[in-house]
Amino acid sequence: MPLASTRRTGLVDQVISQLRAQIDSGEWAVGDRIPTESELSEQLEVGRNTVREAVRALAHAGLLEIRQGAGTFVRASSELGGALRRRLERSRLRENLEVRRALEMEAARLAALRHTEEDLAEIDRAIGLREAAWRERDMSAFVETDFAFHRAVVNATHNSLLIELYDDIAQVVYDSIAHTAYGQPSTDEGIDHNGLAEAIRSGDADRALREAACYLDELLSLAGD
Repeated sequence: MPLASTRRTGLVDQVISQLRAQIDSGEWAVGDRIPTESELSEQLEVGRNTVREAVRALAHAGLLEIRQGAGTFVRASSELGGALRRRLERSRLRENLEVRRALEMEAARLAALRHTEEDLAEIDRAIGLREAAWRERDMSAFVETDFAFHRAVVNATHNSLLIELYDDIAQVVYDSIAHTAYGQPSTDEGIDHNGLAEAIRSGDADRALREAACYLDELLSLAGD
């Protein structure tokens, strides 16, 4: 949605509200780089100092992340998500995987019950790319495509709160995939996700839950203490 020029009272609060609205609406998604300080200043018709103060406030709240030399990025979709993400980033790998286990097991169950044909197509696409990356031992691509697969399963739940929570911990999930990828068995596909995809496709919620528990327990065994 377009940004509107602000009134001249409570400028910082108004800018904060408008920037937060861009995040709340999904116009700026988690991971997106927001417009530059000068661009925001021009769109909002306020000084750059006002923009800078508003951005810093949202960064302190955990919604934005200021990366020197790279820009400012959306870090979380809500203050709760920002707080959760900061907490998870201080946790051990095992703890992060246990949180993933709780979310992804329920996501697998719901995806089996609620998926659409479009969801299945995205899951199949992601798993195909994941397996190709593993066979080529392209670990960077494998991490990207493995995350895309899990994200596609979460999307298939059509539970907006679960999807938002997963978005909020996306970087933690991504990091846990990267940490465990090199410890996976050297089979053709690494840890197999075809069973989960088949369970979702057939609408077997109990099997989908078991399949998710299986691969996450295997990842936990690779994580150690």
